[in-house]
Amino acid sequence: MLRKTLTVLCFTIACCLVAVSASGQDSAGIPKIRLKSYHPAPQGFSQETLDQLTRGELSSSSSTNPIKFPNWSFSITSSRDGKTYSGTMVGGSPLAGGGSSTTVPLKVIPVIVKTVALGTAVSSNGIITVATGATTDKTTFSPTAVDNSCLAKPNNIPATVFKQSPLFNNADFNYGGTDVGTTQATDAFQRANFWGTINRATYHVDLTDTQLPAVTLTVPAPKNGVGGLALDLPNLLVGGACGRIALVDGNTIGNFLGNVLSALLTKGTVGPTNLPAFMFYNAAITAGDPTNLANCCIGGFHGAVNIGTTANPIAQTFSVFDFDMTGLFLNDSDTATASHEIAEWVDDPLGNNPTPLWGHVGQVGGCANNLEVGDPLSGTEAPRIAMPNGFTYHLQELAFFSWFFGAANGGSPSLGVNNWFSNNGTFLTNAGPVCH
Repeated sequence: MLRKTLTVLCFTIACCLVAVSASGQDSAGIPKIRLKSYHPAPQGFSQETLDQLTRGELSSSSSTNPIKFPNWSFSITSSRDGKTYSGTMVGGSPLAGGGSSTTVPLKVIPVIVKTVALGTAVSSNGIITVATGATTDKTTFSPTAVDNSCLAKPNNIPATVFKQSPLFNNADFNYGGTDVGTTQATDAFQRANFWGTINRATYHVDLTDTQLPAVTLTVPAPKNGVGGLALDLPNLLVGGACGRIALVDGNTIGNFLGNVLSALLTKGTVGPTNLPAFMFYNAAITAGDPTNLANCCIGGFHGAVNIGTTANPIAQTFSVFDFDMTGLFLNDSDTATASHEIAEWVDDPLGNNPTPLWGHVGQVGGCANNLEVGDPLSGTEAPRIAMPNGFTYHLQELAFFSWFFGAANGGSPSLGVNNWFSNNGTFLTNAGPVCH
């Protein structure tokens, strides 16, 4: 069931995303690329179960609730369209002075990607020239290995740098002159998100991290739209790059992750009470043929599958992200994508929390109706955080609950810190009229 579900997810990646323009650049001048969004619908659940969740009918303590980590439900009337919306988030309720402190385990699975093909040039219409056969065409992208090209001592092992990040370690977070606490990055966002209603002394949604043994994906040379390659960015990206990047199609990634997740579930290494997070390093997903730059790139996504039965569903959530240091993507380095995906998981763990229509912003070219807090501000940074290891981490700015819904139940225009609508003040009003 699980393997089949994740295969379907990848097929959706390949078929349903809008392609990125290659911008007509020649082989010596690839521009920076804005990452594209991908949000798989929860798989394997009955519509009745999903409707009960979105209506807030399954309490967090109920044995019939498929979500097995701490969660809470909301139901509010939006000032943007006058309609009532319900949904589920991770942690305890921040509303009405909510002061709970919860912790959810996150299991990091480093994914080593090995490619045998090398993209050596890009045509004016975005087609990548591929070389194979030579030893120099082969590349390994490992989150657990020393990399002194894109990183520097003592912070030269990506998985270690990630573990020492503010996603899992406390730092002081100050948004627009308001100190929201010395805490983890996602918790700081969620506290700021509901600053006007939480018990500021006690409310937290924290993560613990455990790094599991790395798994290896050996990618075949691209053929008939599947497989992957290493793109020779140092010789192709405008301004150069510190190293190559792997481009692997969604079907190949998804089939592999489905097998790995199934095996980890069978062993009991991961489960529905924690978040398995697959960490790639300088490796991105293509929405179709990896030899066409127009299909580049998805930096990460999060999803949920039913590992129980239709009658007794159990939600297994998961996340996928690239820790990128190549500089290919616009304002997206190191932990930026992970901060995006983890915050989206906290505020929309199954990917089905509905909102009034919004769009034409960030990485969303049309209209969307989901509570995905990263998408409206993709490519926009939150304040960078310098940690004791000497590494300065990049985090993405994130949209607040009030940006999506406006005033809730006739209350304040914003529940967020400083009466903002995002955690670095880019949004100073809500999403506005319903998107068309």
